[in-house]
Amino acid sequence: MIKPWQLLKEELYPGLSYRKIAKRVYRLPNGEEHTYDINLNRQVAIALALTPDQKVIMAEQYRPGLDKVLKEMPAGVVDEGETPEQTIKRELLEETGYQGEVEYVGPCYRDAYSTVVLHTFIVRNCQKIQEPKPEEDEFIEVLTLSLTEFRAHVRSGQLTDVGPGYLALDHLGLL
Repeated sequence: MIKPWQLLKEELYPGLSYRKIAKRVYRLPNGEEHTYDINLNRQVAIALALTPDQKVIMAEQYRPGLDKVLKEMPAGVVDEGETPEQTIKRELLEETGYQGEVEYVGPCYRDAYSTVVLHTFIVRNCQKIQEPKPEEDEFIEVLTLSLTEFRAHVRSGQLTDVGPGYLALDHLGLL
């Protein structure tokens, strides 16, 4: 039976501004020690946001890691003292100017070398109630895709959070 490895040591990489990365040393089942770099960032809330006519609301923005402009689902980091549901309501409104009826789908993991949990939501019947108010380092164009276009976008591999995209589509019975 597989058991958790023994964590021997953890230290944060200094000087990182946006990401929090730790160097962790583990004792493996064979007795050897091995070092892993682990992403320690906070939880994220992400939504498949739908207008009453079933258009998917997307945030198009430049992403420096890939050096590309990407069409993404509205999302954001869960702030201290905030629930994932509160986060997605806040982020959807800030990034797109929309709000709607929030339904929790479930969690998934960012990847195997991360502590990040992605909380996936569906937000139905979204109505635009204000102009977007993104953060100072966010430059977002709000656009909508049909569900067919969104499914094609997820399948293309060009969506940064493919897991939540598939979870939301599956929850809606649209895979």
